[in-house]
Amino acid sequence: MYIYDEYDQRLVDERVAQFRDQTQRYLAGKLAEDEYRVLRLMNGLYIQIHAPMLRVAVPYGLLSSKQMRMFASIAEKYDKGYAHFTTRQNIQFNWPSLESVPDILADLATVQMHAIQTSGNCIRNTTSDHLAGISADEIEDPRPYCEIIRQWSTLHPEFGYLPRKFKIAVSGAENDRAATQLHDIGLYIVKDKNSGETGFEVLVGGGLGRTPIIGKSIRPFLAKKDLLSYLEAILRVYNRYGRRDHLYKSRIKILVKALGVDVFRDKVEEEWQQIKDSGLVLEQSEIDRIKAFFTQPNYDAVAATETSFASAQQSNPKFARWVKQNTIEHKVAGYKAVVISLKHPDEPPGDITTAQMNAVADLADEYSLGQIRSMHTQNILFADVKQGDLYSLWEKLDEQGLAVANIGTFADIICCPGLDFCNLANACSIPLVKALNERFNNLDYLYDLGELRLNISGCMNACAHQDVGHIGILGVDKKGSEWYQITLGGSSSKNATLGSRLGPAIAKDKVVDAIDTIIQVYVNQRQEGEPFLDTYRRIGITPFKGQVYENN
Repeated sequence: MYIYDEYDQRLVDERVAQFRDQTQRYLAGKLAEDEYRVLRLMNGLYIQIHAPMLRVAVPYGLLSSKQMRMFASIAEKYDKGYAHFTTRQNIQFNWPSLESVPDILADLATVQMHAIQTSGNCIRNTTSDHLAGISADEIEDPRPYCEIIRQWSTLHPEFGYLPRKFKIAVSGAENDRAATQLHDIGLYIVKDKNSGETGFEVLVGGGLGRTPIIGKSIRPFLAKKDLLSYLEAILRVYNRYGRRDHLYKSRIKILVKALGVDVFRDKVEEEWQQIKDSGLVLEQSEIDRIKAFFTQPNYDAVAATETSFASAQQSNPKFARWVKQNTIEHKVAGYKAVVISLKHPDEPPGDITTAQMNAVADLADEYSLGQIRSMHTQNILFADVKQGDLYSLWEKLDEQGLAVANIGTFADIICCPGLDFCNLANACSIPLVKALNERFNNLDYLYDLGELRLNISGCMNACAHQDVGHIGILGVDKKGSEWYQITLGGSSSKNATLGSRLGPAIAKDKVVDAIDTIIQVYVNQRQEGEPFLDTYRRIGITPFKGQVYENN
């Protein structure tokens, strides 16, 4: 993973000192609320319903065990003993005092972490594939390019006050596990059919929220040397023409839609022609320098199949099910990637306690080369586990409540904090997850249902990406009461689709029954082995709609 040099560390240290001074002046009454608000947002600090919330950047989802231990220390010392992983691979602390935030940032700086540009109208944390570097379907590891973008975008003097927040995702595999089409800029690593050279397909104008839109391709192949200049051209066009007079029309997706993708592309190309041969040319020597931080580990030579591993599965069905649900094939024979579920039915999705964070750090050192990855699904992952170590790892995860075998099932719910924490929310999300888990508490039944993505957001900001859930639930306010809109058929994979609205919003006390009805329609209508999404695409929304509203 990337290691800070003296310039990175100095930047982060100086930002901590700067924000400490700003916070002290605000608390002393020397900075007005409006003045301080802009400054705190630059440092990832929100004010929520009950307390401040600090969002910490996890660049492209990659963590060291040392960094995880620091998260545990912060949760214990400054928070309420837990933290929350988000759908954008970051981590949040929900209960720090305002006075303590500069100290938290100073602690983070000692392990090469920060909260810079995790909020505000700027370029946010660049996200990527949680299987980067280890998946068999990968064309090229996207993480070096994520790091190059991070360095280019951090405190970029021209893009600190964009019309609205701006998100970039990079995918290097045939399968899109980074929801690349749903970002302001999406980058796919592709191979040119003629030259065999790898470069980027560039998409723009994707995003969820109030107006969900799937991004459009504006350049099918961009040479690597032109990556930064082309990104700069896109951002300049957006900065110039993006609306600042209307909050809900300020995202680049609205600009692309208003201009039309062809006009937008022409403006980008015109801008790019003026700057592409400037100092923004990405030299191969710089690519190689960054790539050196992401070299493949020296994997041990282990047998692709081991008698002990097979025997353990045969003798322990619970372990066998965990292997089936929570492990992923690795490109190196004899290794697996392990998904650590943060979806225990008794806990809010994405939450992790101090004890669990310390345990994960210790287990990462023991079993996965000291590294941890955060996922878009609010789970975490060990990328490099020897197959022969899986049983031992499973036992130790189980002791911490981290071995729930529910990955990819209905119980692997993606959920925002909702009205329990967020002052933007219209409705609760966490209590609804609890109610659904209580209704659907038979894991054997959930395994029979197969892959089923359920996403729940408490407001239109769509932090839980409900529009691309196989089943999406959106909280809305009706005269002070909590109601929920349901969508079906969404997907964030390579051929992303937006869910279709089932019908009118449903009252809070009827939502679980409505979801139960949707599941029953699927069970009754599916063909043998057919996943929910395929059944929906085959039969359409009408059968679901008829049953739900007949019963409500």
